[in-house]
Amino acid sequence: MTASGLTFDTGVLIALERRAQRAWNVYRAAREAKVRITVPSVVLAEWWRGRTDAREHVRSGMVIEWLSEQLAAVAGEALGSVPSATTIDAIVMASAASRGDVVYTSDLEDLERLRLYFPTVRVLTV
Repeated sequence: MTASGLTFDTGVLIALERRAQRAWNVYRAAREAKVRITVPSVVLAEWWRGRTDAREHVRSGMVIEWLSEQLAAVAGEALGSVPSATTIDAIVMASAASRGDVVYTSDLEDLERLRLYFPTVRVLTV
């Protein structure tokens, strides 16, 4: 874990909701160290399927980053460079790159491809 911050993708939120131990270890350590956890708003949209106590608890420890025009443009440029990438994954990586965050994911392979465009972003799995 680094002091720069963490960005979570949808898979991490699902893992937290399902009480996966590794995901909770990362989440708790970040919270205890007061490390910012960012979730792009499109990730929230992909994950959120209605209010539950578990979702509210997970959500309460994160900062939701709304999609700005600048972030959307950077993600779009990444999609142009890595055509096999998905829009949400490109937004996750662009978001993390803008702050120097580490990205946590459950789908390492997809985000690793985007490192061609975002080489400074470190990607770890839960």
